Amino acid sequence: MGQFNDYIKNVMKWNGDLVQFLESEQVEKDAEIWSRLDNFTNIMGSISQRNLSQEELEKIQSEVEELHHEMERYFNKRQEVGMVYTNEPFIEIGNHILPPLPYAYDALEPYISEEIMKLHHTKHHQSYVDGLNKAEKNLEKARKNGDFSLVKHWSRELAFHGSGHYLHTIFWHNMSPKGGGAPKGDLLKEIEKYFGSFEAFKKHFSEAAKQVEGVGWAILVWSPRSRHLEILQSERHMLLTQWDTIPLLVLDVWEHAYYLQYKNNRPEYVDKWWNIVSWTNVQERFSKAKLLKWKPY
Repeated sequence: MGQFNDYIKNVMKWNGDLVQFLESEQVEKDAEIWSRLDNFTNIMGSISQRNLSQEELEKIQSEVEELHHEMERYFNKRQEVGMVYTNEPFIEIGNHILPPLPYAYDALEPYISEEIMKLHHTKHHQSYVDGLNKAEKNLEKARKNGDFSLVKHWSRELAFHGSGHYLHTIFWHNMSPKGGGAPKGDLLKEIEKYFGSFEAFKKHFSEAAKQVEGVGWAILVWSPRSRHLEILQSERHMLLTQWDTIPLLVLDVWEHAYYLQYKNNRPEYVDKWWNIVSWTNVQERFSKAKLLKWKPY
């Protein structure tokens, strides 16, 4: 019950943050996004945490995902018609926060356990957020004082914790209780074009994840420079990184992501993870990423 209450608390806070954000952006009150948000607020205000049915929980999860997509669609449309942002969202130095999950902690079972998800999100991801904030604040202090004697240390902390925070934020949305299967449309065509087939891609990505030395990630990226997809490995969060690429699909193979459930059997964790991949999310990231194209070299 405590874990469920934490999830509801995070969702309600996220709902409040959205209201403040739309107000700060001076979004017209008759805009459809307000209607969806008001509906979601009513749902959250009427729930009973002790008697919530599975159907009600699934409705909340579905609303969270749809509201997230609706926000993206709304602001993309505003950009397309050339509207100017007077108060563009900006993260102040040292003010990063832990994003809520778009589903309950037990929603990815049996593939990833509730215990792992809560520990991974509330402890490990939170530690990267805290570390990133600390690094930013200390680098700001160095700039003000003109003392860069520890710039190497804090730059390393900035890279480690910042990469950890950003990759995990992608990772949560790369998964869904309704995931699995295969991608469709232009993402599938691009995969087949570069890797030969979806199965060849899946095999390559899985092996990259299984063979990351130590701890780290397997990452599918879009390269605006070469204009094709690629599969990379990253040790820790940032080593072996290929710059000028955009992450589309990421898989965390740090031991804390699977050890409590799969012990030292990383390959089994990787193989079962494909059942919860959110290809809808990957497609959305790809659609935006492919719009960015640098001069090829």
